[in-house]
Amino acid sequence: MAVQDAVDMTGLQGLTPGIWAIDPSHSSVEFTARHLMVSKVRGRFERFEGTITIDEEPLASHVEATVDLASVDSRDPKRDEHLRSADFFDVESFPTLQFVSTGVRPDRNDYILTGDLTVHGVTRPVELKLEFNGVSGDPWGGQRAGFTASTELSRKDYGLEWNVALETGGVLVGDKVKIDIEIEAIRQ
Repeated sequence: MAVQDAVDMTGLQGLTPGIWAIDPSHSSVEFTARHLMVSKVRGRFERFEGTITIDEEPLASHVEATVDLASVDSRDPKRDEHLRSADFFDVESFPTLQFVSTGVRPDRNDYILTGDLTVHGVTRPVELKLEFNGVSGDPWGGQRAGFTASTELSRKDYGLEWNVALETGGVLVGDKVKIDIEIEAIRQ
């Protein structure tokens, strides 16, 4: 075993092989996008699910997750309806966002989780910066693991190109969207 592999194994201490289900009541999927080129609007998705399959070799583990795009909440009901419309997510035709991992590798003290992200019928490879936050027992005799992940996406890469040009230059909605994920998973 190489020195780097030994460090990776130590960094994942307590993460036992098997299926870990995402606990949506203790997890979040949030996004941030520029508005009018001067501020950032934040939102989240209320409904999502997924599993993390931890392999005997942790760096061979696998993640699958689905987000219900109709559950978008940006704290503005009119904006949320617009996000659900054909101008953006088109939830009638594309009700979910899906992520399927393709690999995980060390990145200093953290990890990079690679995978295929499908939004609006378009699948593209993505990389998420991944932090393993540890494992803890819960009061009911179970095990829980925590993860933090983030990435930045281009809306245009997924065919989400709706926008309005501003008289002062720029556009109403920025192309880049930052995704922040907090996961608490329960060992099955």
